[in-house]
Amino acid sequence: MSYQDVHDLTETLVSVPSHDDETAVGDRIEDWLRADTDATVGRDEPGNVIARRPSKTGPTDDSLALVGHHDVVPPAAEQVDTDGNYRLDRREGRLYGRGTADMKGSLAAAMVAFRDAEPTVDLVFASFVGEEQGGIGAQAAIADGFSPTWAVVTEGSTGYSAPGVTDVAVAHKGRRGSTILAEGTAGHASRPDDAENAIYRACDAVDIVRSLEAPESTVLGTHLSGSVAVTEIDGGSAWNVIPDDCSVTVDERTVPGERADLKRVETIEGVEWQVDQDLPPMACGDPAFADRMLEAAADAQPGEPQQVAKPHATDAGWLAAAGTDCVICGAAEPGEAHTSTESVSLEVVDRCYDIYLSVAESAPER
Repeated sequence: MSYQDVHDLTETLVSVPSHDDETAVGDRIEDWLRADTDATVGRDEPGNVIARRPSKTGPTDDSLALVGHHDVVPPAAEQVDTDGNYRLDRREGRLYGRGTADMKGSLAAAMVAFRDAEPTVDLVFASFVGEEQGGIGAQAAIADGFSPTWAVVTEGSTGYSAPGVTDVAVAHKGRRGSTILAEGTAGHASRPDDAENAIYRACDAVDIVRSLEAPESTVLGTHLSGSVAVTEIDGGSAWNVIPDDCSVTVDERTVPGERADLKRVETIEGVEWQVDQDLPPMACGDPAFADRMLEAAADAQPGEPQQVAKPHATDAGWLAAAGTDCVICGAAEPGEAHTSTESVSLEVVDRCYDIYLSVAESAPER
């Protein structure tokens, strides 16, 4: 029974620690694909596992990828046993443990669907490393030529439109993290007019940030609102010294096609703006693919799934920036990932298997 295979594989993947080193769980994924599928399986230098199966209907120029990642964030103390392995607990239809929701449950569903499908286009399975570190594995794979026509990224999309409903995300926000650096000249605090206060210059820059409108965008009828916020400020060395430097951290949640004009802060004398991290947003550019995914999701559950947007960045952003039309569909619910009580519904993991299988066997025509 494929559902039992999904459950067993989920438990196998979750039980292998992969927060410091993804090698062992990557080995499990690679070995399973080689033993249980007829795919061509590869492992690149960063540790990504990528497998391919040809279309059952003959040669095609198109390919569909089921994409996940096998790294996780560090576990809480209660999620690790005395031997250093991840604890697993199954109760009331849910599997508890680090990585169950983000994202080894959906990853197992994708692997079994990849095995079972009679694909109508070339079918690819990819499990990346380093997603939690900003998409290290995805970027390496793309640089090495990974470029499917479509991708289903198996991050969580359950519970956005309604509790328990597995939706299809057609867009997500990105994140641009940046630093405002203000320089001045130091002086004695008793003679402030003899110095240039870097904190004052930084505050003027903060005023500009506060005046910026948050970016907005619409993707396939789904609205996204970004945000811009100052999250840290650091300056000064002593109570009686006018500071000659000050730094301000800015968190911006970007949307497809729009950015806040943070460079405006450089109109202030002595102020420089630098980008530290830029995780791209994602927008699906193929309505037919998005609609096909929504049909598959609707057929797999009693609820009424919707096309939605996710609030945070995933590897889909890197794939979309490289030209792949992506959607996100997975078992995780909001508030489950990265928590000390992380869990996933096994019923929803089964549902994801059904969705992945369905779209693999009836990808849209172009």
